[in-house]
Amino acid sequence: MAYYPVFVELKDRPCLVIGGGREAQRKVEGLLAAGGRVTVISPKLTRDLQRRLAAGEIDCVQREYQEGDLEGCEVCIVATDDGAVNAQVAAEGKRRRVWVNAVDDPPNCDFILPSVIRRGSITLAASTGGGSPALARRLREELEAYLTEEMPALADLLAEVRGELRSRAIVPDPEVWQRAIDEELRVLLAQRKYRQAKARLLRSLGAGELVMELAGAEEGAG
Repeated sequence: MAYYPVFVELKDRPCLVIGGGREAQRKVEGLLAAGGRVTVISPKLTRDLQRRLAAGEIDCVQREYQEGDLEGCEVCIVATDDGAVNAQVAAEGKRRRVWVNAVDDPPNCDFILPSVIRRGSITLAASTGGGSPALARRLREELEAYLTEEMPALADLLAEVRGELRSRAIVPDPEVWQRAIDEELRVLLAQRKYRQAKARLLRSLGAGELVMELAGAEEGAG
């Protein structure tokens, strides 16, 4: 099966997790990290889920799944290891047009969850289409090694400079951007020399005049 990879904005959207074990706990963590409003349906909860409930981070209905529980939610993840429950939830999801993921049960999934690495504003995801979770984990580990310490700072710097250039109607060619993201720029960020890194980036993008302008603005603010 071919999947279309997509990142979904879940901030403040109602999300449902059916199950209260360790796998459900991991799914809750991912949904909360994306800003979702999470409700758990399960008669029992792990200690971590109990803590989150007590802290007001999640809501909980402490019973088994029942028909109608998907009303009002936008995304549902089933983590019960019960094929019959997976099928019931998947069927309700189709009727209500709610996306459903049943853990390790692709036939009852509208979407699958990749292995994910988050570093600041950077999110990397690896998937084998549900065929090999072990390989997906290995890919995630290799991507973690690639995602070095300066990468989140680099992402923030590029976003900041891109916004400043666009506000001045300066749009460098994509290839110019690629050449500007060089090893020296990354070394400066690794050394936490943010101002020097920004000045180098602006010059590499053909916007060297902004270096003096921004420096003057900083002196004026000081």
